[in-house]
Amino acid sequence: MFDKSNKLLIASMFLLFCFTSCKTQEEKAAEIHNHAFTIDTHVDTPYHLLDKDFNISEYHAYKRGGSRVDFPRMKKGGLDGIFFAAFTSQRERTAENIQIAREKADELIDSIYTVCDRYSELAEVALNVADGYRLENEGKRAIYIGLENGFPIGTEISEVERYFKKGVRYITLCHTSNNDICDSSTDRHGAEFDGLSKFGEEVVKEMNRLGILIDVSHISDSSFYDVIKLSTSPVIASHSCARAICDNPRNLSDEMLKALAENGGVIQMCILDDYVRAPDKNSERYKKEMELRERYRKMGKMTKEEEQKIWAEWKQLQIDYPKDKPTVADAVDHIDHIIKVIGIDHVGIGTDFDGGGGLKDCADVSQMMNITIEFLNRGYSREDIHKIWGGNFMRVFKQVEDLAEKVKA
Repeated sequence: MFDKSNKLLIASMFLLFCFTSCKTQEEKAAEIHNHAFTIDTHVDTPYHLLDKDFNISEYHAYKRGGSRVDFPRMKKGGLDGIFFAAFTSQRERTAENIQIAREKADELIDSIYTVCDRYSELAEVALNVADGYRLENEGKRAIYIGLENGFPIGTEISEVERYFKKGVRYITLCHTSNNDICDSSTDRHGAEFDGLSKFGEEVVKEMNRLGILIDVSHISDSSFYDVIKLSTSPVIASHSCARAICDNPRNLSDEMLKALAENGGVIQMCILDDYVRAPDKNSERYKKEMELRERYRKMGKMTKEEEQKIWAEWKQLQIDYPKDKPTVADAVDHIDHIIKVIGIDHVGIGTDFDGGGGLKDCADVSQMMNITIEFLNRGYSREDIHKIWGGNFMRVFKQVEDLAEKVKA
């Protein structure tokens, strides 16, 4: 016969079993997700900050052509940190165009500080790894700053340190075309330097010295291998996928993934559809987008009105010609492949929200939990999920900081 205490013990064990095993997959995902430090390493939200009608402190239900990121939606999606990219497009490399790009990058960076100062109870600009964890504990969003495209640096090495002092913590060396630093993976005219330029080599060394993460997304394969060979710090691909799954030059081949792992770096899975799944080049949407991009490339100096017009056209394109987006499952196929090739310690997430990123079932930052649910569905452990959502990237970030401190000492 069981006495009363034994019955109570059995009842307690049963309740504990139910609590741990009877949770839904969504509840399990939420518990794991909310105990991780989660970070998205690439969004283009700063351009929305220049729109006087956009208030990042307010919740915006997602609609085509609208922003995919704001502070309340970050909280709902359980996202602790994010890199806001100060993006400048490539232009002819004249002194005037470089100065225009420099002013635009500064304007975007300043807009980040402005909104973080204005809504300091919700978010704060973060400058290092420790800031991210501190702000998580305070219930605030940690807003890091990246510079997407080294074009504004021109050929002035002092600009690298100036951007560091402005809070930039990674620099994407180039964008869709070659610049003075290196060759791009998508320049229509092909290679110019066959990798890094001589000036680009100096930029890599300076970024190592200062503790700025080197971002190899967008750069050519030869540029990538030059960076890997030269950098004394681990590098990142802030928003790229696996080329073996989607054959796009913006993605990393298996050989590049292996080199990245040997370097100690990390690739952050992007959820921009063309990098997740090959686009239908015969679609009307694809043709319209290429027309818009081509017109944008040909423009030199733009007035604010012209800039606003082309930005409005881009948003309208999303409305008039919506894409058949891939799913979270399609995106996680890339993570599965990356882990198969180089292991769990070298992969994270960089969505490219507000720069084209978004999936059928992860349209904005409020739906980030859907990625965690997919991880659980595939048997990923709590430890694995924590690594992917931020642990791997923050480890690399800390190594870059520490190596720079050693140099300074």
